[in-house]
Amino acid sequence: MSKTSAPQAEGAVETRGIEPVPDAERHGRVRELFPTWVAANISVLLLTMGAALVVNNGLNFWQVLICAAVASVVAFGMVGVLSVSGKWGGAPGALLSRAAFGVRGNYFPGAILWVARFGWETINAVTGAYAILTVLDLLFDVKSNNVLIVVTLLAFVAVTFLVSGMGRKALNVCNKWSTYLFGLFSILVLIYLIANMDWDAIFSKGPGSTAMLIAGIGTIAAGGISWVPTGPDFARYLPHAASGKKIVSTTISGAALVLVPMVLMGGVMAVSDPKLAGQNTDPMSFLGGLLPTWLAVPYLITALVGMLLINSLSMYSAGFTAQTMGVKLPRAMAVSINAVISLVGGLFMMLVAKDFIGQFITFLTLLAVSFSAWIGVYAVDMARRYRRAVRYHADDLMNTGRTSRYWYTGGYCWQAMTAWAAALIVGLCLTKVQWFTGPLATTWVGRNGLGWAATIAVAAVLFAVLPTPRENAPQSAEAEASEDRATATA
Repeated sequence: MSKTSAPQAEGAVETRGIEPVPDAERHGRVRELFPTWVAANISVLLLTMGAALVVNNGLNFWQVLICAAVASVVAFGMVGVLSVSGKWGGAPGALLSRAAFGVRGNYFPGAILWVARFGWETINAVTGAYAILTVLDLLFDVKSNNVLIVVTLLAFVAVTFLVSGMGRKALNVCNKWSTYLFGLFSILVLIYLIANMDWDAIFSKGPGSTAMLIAGIGTIAAGGISWVPTGPDFARYLPHAASGKKIVSTTISGAALVLVPMVLMGGVMAVSDPKLAGQNTDPMSFLGGLLPTWLAVPYLITALVGMLLINSLSMYSAGFTAQTMGVKLPRAMAVSINAVISLVGGLFMMLVAKDFIGQFITFLTLLAVSFSAWIGVYAVDMARRYRRAVRYHADDLMNTGRTSRYWYTGGYCWQAMTAWAAALIVGLCLTKVQWFTGPLATTWVGRNGLGWAATIAVAAVLFAVLPTPRENAPQSAEAEASEDRATATA
């Protein structure tokens, strides 16, 4: 009997877990990805990151624009390309990864991806809580205290858990309306900045060094890279006939629509208030001093909704990762694990830690390296499947026993594991963060913040030159039929 699930009822709450989506339920449209990737970038932290490009990297207006544009194309180009595998296999990236690493080998990169999700969700929860605190201060002059911090953080995580637990349909509806609202208020902020900024000072600023420009691209791209393993999760309801090129272009355009102007606005704001990049404990409070209350409050509220959706998207995918790691819970309940951890981590950051932005940049840097090792291996595996016109086999993806096509040797694809581990070590050696400096961090690649790019290259090249893995032969006529059904167009 097939291990894929029977068709589920069309309801408000998505009940499907990691099991591949049958062809009969593939009713998604590529255009639905656009608001998803718009919502994934609605974060006021992009303003702070844009300001850091000016204050810390010494870049000018045009260089900040280049950073944002190139980072959008590079990071979300990878998201789009690897999202195509979602429509090939109808499954989340964490499950499709079994085909590359083996049903047991997938636990190792999966564990790192899962832990990284905890960090990302904690960062977003803290940012959302700070946004609530800033609104309360601006509207009611209510000052932050420990009790209020606990209450606001708990409220943000609870709503995130509710939305992410409902699944794809609820997220699509929320993403659509948040895109409209945030777009409207972003335009108002942009108009205000155009009317009030010192543009002579902005355009008279000299350029920064090429090294700082390259490093800036890496910093901005790191956030997008963290979404790469998640891409297939949102493309798995697309039919086989969906255009791969449209998936890529829609992903890039949706992300760039928000990322580019947000980073650029942050850079412009930094000229007016250089302290913007130094809000180490509260990354939201600067908006109250830079924008009038009538604009700052609604902008923060719409940004708050955006950050809630970012966390919901992350938790939605984290539920799949938990299931592939062996957590025997429905997807909606698996999400609760991440919710609890993000709450505990958020309380630590807000009540104990003192340098929010420094920790955020450190986290982004390590996140990019850890995800990049997976990306290199997964991308080569995708390319081989495209060349052979043989995609993924639903029954074998769900089968973790010896009869699985993806059992390889003892459940491990040693070629993929070797390439992944070697690339991860190289990437860490090239990395420098607040509390860690790799032995290769002073090389040209390390100084220019290209450790993530080198990690992808090492993983991809090693996996490509090692002997091509051989999948186990089908065990039955039913498996042979499954193979025929799995072959699809790109």
